[in-house]
Amino acid sequence: MRAYVEEMAARLAEVPGVRGVMLGGSRARGEHGPGSDWDLGVYYRGELDLGALRALAGPGVEVAGPGGWGPWVNGGAWLTVGGVAVDWILRDLDRVERVWADCREGRYEVAIQAGHPLGFWSPCYPGEVALGQVLADPSGELARLRAEVAVYPEPLRLALTASAWEAEFLTGIAAKSAARADGLHVALCLSRAFGVLAQALYAADRRWCLNEKGALAVAGTLPAAPEGFAGRVRAILGALGQDAEPLAAAVEEARALVAETRAALE
Repeated sequence: MRAYVEEMAARLAEVPGVRGVMLGGSRARGEHGPGSDWDLGVYYRGELDLGALRALAGPGVEVAGPGGWGPWVNGGAWLTVGGVAVDWILRDLDRVERVWADCREGRYEVAIQAGHPLGFWSPCYPGEVALGQVLADPSGELARLRAEVAVYPEPLRLALTASAWEAEFLTGIAAKSAARADGLHVALCLSRAFGVLAQALYAADRRWCLNEKGALAVAGTLPAAPEGFAGRVRAILGALGQDAEPLAAAVEEARALVAETRAALE
């Protein structure tokens, strides 16, 4: 399968507009299982020949052009090869480089994006390059960028660790909703608070956090994480209930965990 994917990447790189292809996700990081998807980042500049992409994908496969899937994960295709999912994920290389420039200055965005319930964090773009494997790179652009992003920017580390203030703000809001037995709002506030803390813990260890999947388990192992961080988060979210009393108790546990984490990050 690896050989097939490499051949596919080479053919993708021949499509007008495509500058290179990277293997991403668990396959690139060596964390995959037998049925894991093959995620291919298709990096392009300017006008992309969608007709050529659709011809390469084959009949019956829908290829979404730039913007078709939203503002950040902005297009691609879902293929099945030999019963295994192979995903093409479009990445505008000009935009990736702009985001990387922002990250070096400690600037980032968090945006609404389908499939990312805690938001799409813009440092994901350079993080994907840092953690991915170059499969096709005729011009050498991806290799050059990968060499740059190998060093985690100190301004970004400082900005993301400082962002943990939002977790405290969110738990404060959640306390008011708990008193009204507004379970949905409490769950949303606490989930986002814990997601913010995970991003901060990753940054404190100079690690790229690409999305929410699996982030909690890893965050709990990082040096700045309080004892039992991941287990405590799971217990809090699992004990929310639907009445004011259990909701309020969960919020108080969350506020204590947020305070500990913020203190560890300082």
